Amino acid sequence: MAVLLSAAGLKKAFGAVTIADDIAFDIDEGEIVGIIGPNGAGKTTLVALLAGTVGLDAGKIIFGKRDVTDLPTFERARLGMARTYQVPRPFTHMTVADNLRVAALFGGGLEQAECSDWIDQIVNFTGLAKDRGTLAGRLSLLDRKRHELARALATRPTLLLIDEVAAGLTDAEVDEFIGLVRRIKAAGITVIWIEHVMKTMLVATDHLMALSDGKIIASGAPRDVIQSEEVRRVYLGA
Repeated sequence: MAVLLSAAGLKKAFGAVTIADDIAFDIDEGEIVGIIGPNGAGKTTLVALLAGTVGLDAGKIIFGKRDVTDLPTFERARLGMARTYQVPRPFTHMTVADNLRVAALFGGGLEQAECSDWIDQIVNFTGLAKDRGTLAGRLSLLDRKRHELARALATRPTLLLIDEVAAGLTDAEVDEFIGLVRRIKAAGITVIWIEHVMKTMLVATDHLMALSDGKIIASGAPRDVIQSEEVRRVYLGA
């Protein structure tokens, strides 16, 4: 399996608070990699560092064999890296379809003539076909989560960074999103998924990393990581 993303020596501090402390890992093509950790562990900051929405203090990020360490977010998006946000950030006064069109045009670099068919595919894939003409600000919580994933997928990523999409959902809705993320993997997209809902990490991921105080404290098969003494002590309070 080829390495799609490689991070080496990632460091980031905000004043005296260190958020990423010499983080290093490789992500293989076709994996779903989960990231867990207590609040303040540095999970969302790590995604922001990978996506380029927050700048590194030190370290290197290689994506698809290209050094993207100093590239802005939009250039990383054009290379195939997309992210979602824990709190969805749609253009609330635009329809679902128009939000996806903006993502496809400006994030994915599609031409106008390509957009209609592509948007049809995305809304069908994510279960939003019935809402394509709905204003994004009027969507239910579940559909806002679907829409957040759909906007990222509209940019045609090879790597999707997901930040706590299952937060606030019912068990049945969580199961639905596990199925959706599995279909994303089956479509050939590699996934890095931050989540507090442990069920998703155990059931849906191929590999799991645990963060604490900006460091990776465990990495490996999901059940092995969950059962490790350090993770139980730091994350589960055991």
